[in-house]
Amino acid sequence: MAAPPSLDRPSLVLAALSTIVEWYDFTLFLYLATVIARLFFVGHDPVLAALAGFAVAYLMRPLGAMVFGHFGDRHGRRTTLLASMTLMTAAMLATALLPTAAQIGPLAGVLLILLRCIMGFAVGGEYTGVVAYMLEGAPVHRRGLVTSLAAATSEVGGLLAAGISALTVSLLPAPALDSWGWRLPFLFGALLAGLILIVRSFMAESPAFEAAREAGTLSRRPVGEALAHHRAGIMRGFVISALGSITYYIGITYLPVHLVAQGGLSEALALQLATLAAVAVIVATPFAGIAADRFGRRPTLVVLAILAAALPYPAFRLLAGADALAVVGSALALAALAGGVSAVGAVATAEQFPARERLSGLALGATSATALFGGLTPLLAQWAIGQSGSPAAPGIMIAIVALACLPVLFALPEGRLDA
Repeated sequence: MAAPPSLDRPSLVLAALSTIVEWYDFTLFLYLATVIARLFFVGHDPVLAALAGFAVAYLMRPLGAMVFGHFGDRHGRRTTLLASMTLMTAAMLATALLPTAAQIGPLAGVLLILLRCIMGFAVGGEYTGVVAYMLEGAPVHRRGLVTSLAAATSEVGGLLAAGISALTVSLLPAPALDSWGWRLPFLFGALLAGLILIVRSFMAESPAFEAAREAGTLSRRPVGEALAHHRAGIMRGFVISALGSITYYIGITYLPVHLVAQGGLSEALALQLATLAAVAVIVATPFAGIAADRFGRRPTLVVLAILAAALPYPAFRLLAGADALAVVGSALALAALAGGVSAVGAVATAEQFPARERLSGLALGATSATALFGGLTPLLAQWAIGQSGSPAAPGIMIAIVALACLPVLFALPEGRLDA
């Protein structure tokens, strides 16, 4: 059987780079969570309220993924990615222009959460669309590496979010930061999203989708067909994404909040450490993708799951200590682990489905898990620390999920070679 055609390199590069804005826009909220909490939420625990708002918005991701997934399986990956980025651009710009609680009271927090829900809906169609596009456009023997680049470049967006947040908080005095400075990172994100929207218009369509359209084999009910014929793939995608989400959203994006609340670091220092962690993810991700191509998706994920069961608890204990080298080393180790799982998970989840129902299958499995194990876990981690009194509670959460995922990963079939 002949290998499916590959996309030209410029289209793959444009697709990979376009994930920068998605992750910048969405993780920026967490990196500025302590600032946003005091500006938009009032009450006993404004940080917990801000994290709850993040969690509520994240629950919109599966809905967005199903809507955009149906659209993408019916009308194409390129058109879907243009639509989702348009919505993200509008939501980001509106966030930058929001009045704060000091200006309009509690309504400010309500409007912020509403815009985050719109952002979550848009992001639901973003990442899975890019992953499917890159998988379908990559050479068969390089799918792990090429698809992992979606995770690597998305973390460039996370790096930008962490770096710009750190610069904004470090360089501006508190009155200026609270008055207008917090808006600058969001305005930059809106500009970045607008530029990516223009760039995406030059991307070619996925060859697998084009072939299905020319053959007249496009699915008329992709969500229904995925549920009817690929329930095992949906379950496996859910498990893989659960592991990737909890390692990422506790081990990386929740980390600045944790270091400020538990480690006694300033907001500026915590964000600087988060920037270093983002660099560690970018470095680790392509190596994990190469390992997935060389050794297979199953063994690579099993090794990463074992590390996720063993590493986070001692790492979070060290993060609460006073030794600066141990804090930095623990943060970088957690980041590299999360980057590795995300890289292999990208290709492994997408390969659970044929092209005609791929986006819909990812929406039902992987994106649903991300909503639960990504959006909710920063809130649950903060709550667990408060209830247990242990700063290592988030590490225990990661370990429990990793151990629960291992039986499914041991039985995971290797990637399918049809696009």
